[in-house]
Amino acid sequence: MGMSVTISAAAEQDAEQIFRLQYLCFQGEAALYGNYRIDPLVQTLDSVREEVTADCVYVARLGDEIVGSVHGRITEDGAAAIGKLCVHPRLQGHGIGARLLRSAEAALAGERGARTFRLHAGHRSESNLRLYSKVGYQRVGTSQGADGVPMIVLEKNTEAYATTA
Repeated sequence: MGMSVTISAAAEQDAEQIFRLQYLCFQGEAALYGNYRIDPLVQTLDSVREEVTADCVYVARLGDEIVGSVHGRITEDGAAAIGKLCVHPRLQGHGIGARLLRSAEAALAGERGARTFRLHAGHRSESNLRLYSKVGYQRVGTSQGADGVPMIVLEKNTEAYATTA
């Protein structure tokens, strides 16, 4: 008998598992860019705890294990910045990332009034870019990450969310 993956808002006690999961999941991104100073790898446990309590953080659980997470917050311009989407490598490709995104989008639009969703993806991160395109995000520009990685900026408005949810 198999277990189902459930999606829920993160609780403060989830911070350590999220911290470890991010470290595991973002190793591939770091290797892709030859840069092990990307934010999810240098973030402190205290910083993850602060995000969980202050921002919109969702987790995917398989039993008691957190196997995915996503972070969102409202920016000064009223957009929802979504980031640090990760799914345990053994469970990638099963729709968990898309489910996490939909949950974060629903909370950010419904509870926090976001009108636009915005995320950044590394320019070489083809599987991430495919996922974001599949769930309705469109490329709107480029930026440079604080760690020096060239990023593609993607956005989706809340009307597009309603059609992809």
